[in-house]
Amino acid sequence: MHANIEKYDSFFSSLCGPSSSIWTEAQESALLGPYTYIIANPGKKVTDELVEGFNLWLNVPKDKLAVVKRVVGLFHNASLLVDDIEDDSQLRRGIPVAHKIYGVPQTINTANYVYFLAYQELSALRPTVWRRACNSSASSDTRFGAEKHNCPRRLISDHDLDLVVNDSPNVKARIAELMSLHRGQGLDIFWRDTLRCPTEDEYVQMVKDKTGGHLRTAVKLMMACATTNTNVDYIPLSNLIGIYYQIRDDYMNLQSDQYTDNKGFAEDLSEGKFSFPIVHGILEQPENQLIMNVLQKRPKTPTLKHHAIEYLRNTTKSFDYTLAVLKKLEQQARGELERLGGNPMLSALLDKLHVDA
Repeated sequence: MHANIEKYDSFFSSLCGPSSSIWTEAQESALLGPYTYIIANPGKKVTDELVEGFNLWLNVPKDKLAVVKRVVGLFHNASLLVDDIEDDSQLRRGIPVAHKIYGVPQTINTANYVYFLAYQELSALRPTVWRRACNSSASSDTRFGAEKHNCPRRLISDHDLDLVVNDSPNVKARIAELMSLHRGQGLDIFWRDTLRCPTEDEYVQMVKDKTGGHLRTAVKLMMACATTNTNVDYIPLSNLIGIYYQIRDDYMNLQSDQYTDNKGFAEDLSEGKFSFPIVHGILEQPENQLIMNVLQKRPKTPTLKHHAIEYLRNTTKSFDYTLAVLKKLEQQARGELERLGGNPMLSALLDKLHVDA
């Protein structure tokens, strides 16, 4: 009983020296269990394709591009772990969601931990000494500083890359993308849980914050590390693609057999979610409470879902409207690609995402 008590005789002195904390690979593996589970079954990899596409313009060095991909992947998959809890989802990418296997507490803790791992990765993108000299010289002599050190002028600075994803009240251009993500998700949850239908404009702004935040994080980091086209603003295009992608996802959730296999049949109705076609259907005939009543019930069986989908299809023509909006957004995205000089990879991605009427 007392065999080890002597080790506490000088215990305080052991705490005064260099940190003796030991974190093992086995502990790391256990902590990352939910994250390892979700990344073992990768999704559509649209973000990776977007990164490669934008890199045709930006030419980020390979080592830095790999870090950008890791950071964005960490943020994205961590947010999915939390989203699935908040939405009470059952499936993600065709298999049970992580928290149904690992439990809610561990999954939340893992997601938070992965956010910090992403910040840790950002240190690999921090500027070298000569870049700091560029920033210092440019700020002290705007006429000659950047040219003297052969430093490209950047719309997104490479000096404090954590500000790309974290807030800074003094640097408004570097909007807090993690804050945008959580603001968007927070509104989505608020509307759902209070059964308040947003306006179409409110919904699109929420999507710009939520879905667009992931893409902006990637593009801003790439712009900060770019070797070419450093003074070109690609953020509006990334916003447009993000909104297009989410509205398309909303449409497919209610119309696609593939989405049924991956997430369940019309899962947005089961979650009580105000998606783009659903918002249109409610606002098109506000006196009719059918869709609101179905969302309130959060149906798990197909009968009510089929009835709501038929109403959206035949009564309010919400799917036709959604397709018309997608067509306009796709045309504008292709127009911006052409204005920026063309991009075969992003054009191919738009071809892949195109939805036929």
